[in-house]
Amino acid sequence: QVQLVDSGGGLVQAGGSLRLSCAASGRTFSTYTMGWFRQAPGKEREFVAAVSWTGSRTDYADSVKGRFTISRDNAKNTVYLQMNSLRPEDTAVYRCAASRLPLTTATLAFTSWGQGTQVTVSS
Repeated sequence: QVQLVDSGGGLVQAGGSLRLSCAASGRTFSTYTMGWFRQAPGKEREFVAAVSWTGSRTDYADSVKGRFTISRDNAKNTVYLQMNSLRPEDTAVYRCAASRLPLTTATLAFTSWGQGTQVTVSS
């Protein structure tokens, strides 16, 4: 199974930007759908974004469409989440995840997870 290490979180003011990174091990990284999820205190974990094996297809939660961009660089075994126009409600622990399905947003389909990186957006 692929091993994931996510990073890039931090404290940012509302309207600012952050880029999260997720580094994966293994030569078969390109065969995994990659996704980002987040969980705020007292809330359920929610889907944020996903990108297909080749990067040609993406999907986003309605709450982040137009603000967040997911991408991947298979040569670097890395997936990114560019977050712009951040809002306080974006505050959460963000985790990257990998799935063997071609493209999915279902939490249970993702079998490998990063340790999580904290994103805090101040008003």
